[in-house]
Amino acid sequence: MFMYPIDDELALALPRPVLDAPKLYALIDADRAAIARFLPWAADTKDAAGEQAFLTMTLAHFGQGKSVNLVIYYRGAPAGTISFNGFDDAGAATDLGYWLGEPFRGKGIMHRAVAAMCDLAFTEYGRNRVIIRAAVDNPASNAVASKAGFHLDGTLREGERLADGFHDVNEWSRLKSEWHN
Repeated sequence: MFMYPIDDELALALPRPVLDAPKLYALIDADRAAIARFLPWAADTKDAAGEQAFLTMTLAHFGQGKSVNLVIYYRGAPAGTISFNGFDDAGAATDLGYWLGEPFRGKGIMHRAVAAMCDLAFTEYGRNRVIIRAAVDNPASNAVASKAGFHLDGTLREGERLADGFHDVNEWSRLKSEWHN
């Protein structure tokens, strides 16, 4: 399996749909309301087969150069996912998305995973800018961006439609020139 080790506890890997889907689905299902509040796809993830189909699709997108979806492994167990959701070649940018299962929160996992993705973006993918968009009322995601050294560029008014309507969104960025890894 392709694996990008971060430290002795944490690694990122391309998904293995058959093996990873049941474990990731269990994390989603156990915390569906909290995850779906800011990630509407969670409400539509009905079973492990649906998660497996999604992971299979992400591998196809990886092969086509459209996106990079990776499983976050904490101490050998799938803990969530992190992704480059697409690439803006003209602006040499990518936007970063992520989620983490409830048992894995509060351990500094996402901060380390975001730092690793920045390293990949700047060194392997030739990006100049990595973007995180987080609903203003999502304190956890905003804290991840801030702790990872991202700059708050501004707020997009009603910039994202969630299950309960439109939400203002903070846009954070990290530039290659700011990356000191």
